[in-house]
Amino acid sequence: MSTTSSLSASERIMDLLDDNSFVEIGGLVEARNTDFNLSKKETPADGVVTGYGLINDKLVYVYSQNVSVLGGAIGEMHAKKIVRIYDMALKMGAPVIGLIDCAGLRLEEATDALNAFAKIYRRQALASGVIPQICAVFGNCGGGASVMTSLCDFTYMTNDAHLFVNSPNVLDGNNISKNDTSSLEFQKSKTMNVDFEGTEEEVLQNIRELVDIIPANNEDDLSYEETNDDPNRVCEGIDGNIDDIQELIKELSDDNVFVETKKEYALSAVTGFIRLNGHTVGVIANNSDLLSNEGVQKMEEFVRFLDAFSIPVVTLVNATGFETTIEEEMALSKNLAKLAYALSIATIPKISVILNNAFGTPYMVMNSKGLGADMVFAWENTTIGMMDSEAAVKIIYSKDIDKATDANVFIAEKTKEYRELESSANQAAKRGYVDSIISPEDTRKYLIGTLEMLYTKRDFIYDKKHGTV
Repeated sequence: MSTTSSLSASERIMDLLDDNSFVEIGGLVEARNTDFNLSKKETPADGVVTGYGLINDKLVYVYSQNVSVLGGAIGEMHAKKIVRIYDMALKMGAPVIGLIDCAGLRLEEATDALNAFAKIYRRQALASGVIPQICAVFGNCGGGASVMTSLCDFTYMTNDAHLFVNSPNVLDGNNISKNDTSSLEFQKSKTMNVDFEGTEEEVLQNIRELVDIIPANNEDDLSYEETNDDPNRVCEGIDGNIDDIQELIKELSDDNVFVETKKEYALSAVTGFIRLNGHTVGVIANNSDLLSNEGVQKMEEFVRFLDAFSIPVVTLVNATGFETTIEEEMALSKNLAKLAYALSIATIPKISVILNNAFGTPYMVMNSKGLGADMVFAWENTTIGMMDSEAAVKIIYSKDIDKATDANVFIAEKTKEYRELESSANQAAKRGYVDSIISPEDTRKYLIGTLEMLYTKRDFIYDKKHGTV
């Protein structure tokens, strides 16, 4: 597959960073392998430009692969330069940004390249949860290089880029014209590999926006930006957006800004960043009343990132059940367990807002009080319980319904009775499972006030090496 890049490796860095802030490291490094007459080929900077600079005055480290040098393939010295950038970033507590345009492993260097490649993986693993890792695919990213993207926290992909482990043409029964599994369309909708997409210019600008809203490291104070948006702003008519959850989230956020992650993957769930009174907050929400495998995975992965970097989480709950297919059943319980686990062990401030319906297991795993939510709010007239009230009545009174003179009237009466006794937000509040029942338009000010209260939260975690879920 041919590269589709338009900007050079250095140009991308210059477009990404603040003006005149880039300092190159290792610019004179070249390949040292002599096999296959490699020594006779010029390999300036060994195919990767590395260094550091600023994004909105924040320190970042960056590497950008040069496809014009041996196709951007990763060899021993190429990998060593990336490893050095990681070592420096870990010492300084600054994000690493990889701009990828790569032919994969440098075949002429064989085991030297393999060993060096594995060292990149190890640095990425050590950096995970310590500093944010961001990458963007501009041309090709295949084979072992694709693992680098998955070890990052966030992955961008341009419209004409290719991301793959195996080329589409080598997959059994497939060819690139039939199904281009390396394409942006496939990667963003069928895998969890891509968070953001766009042109090269859009990707570079969006990376700047992401760096601006997330902490620099796991010990950094929460990202903060001054805002003129009123913390007590009333969100009139916000409940009218319950079926357009992205718009609802924007209404809550300062200046209506929402940085959504994995927008095209698992449409039943929504994840992303907002600011509340200037502070960065993560949001997970239902975009469908039925949870899916992919949606649960998407939320769980995002919660783990938030917890690693001490970013509070707000869950917006409207869930009544699960998608019911054989494919879903294969892994649903395992993925639900992972989401429940991630929220249970998270020590960050955890706030839940029940927007409409919250039934059964979906209610429990979406940051319920029993799972460890610090504060749970419910909109007026929400329903919280085992299942839909009418469905519950039909099970409980199945024999009585058969004997009733007018089954419909009987069901209606018992449904109203069951809803009031077992499924109303008031009953949940009386039992302490909901802290306050609020008007939808007051949601923003309640969230901001609660986050201020939870700012100094400290939580206890049992001493252990790690969990096993």
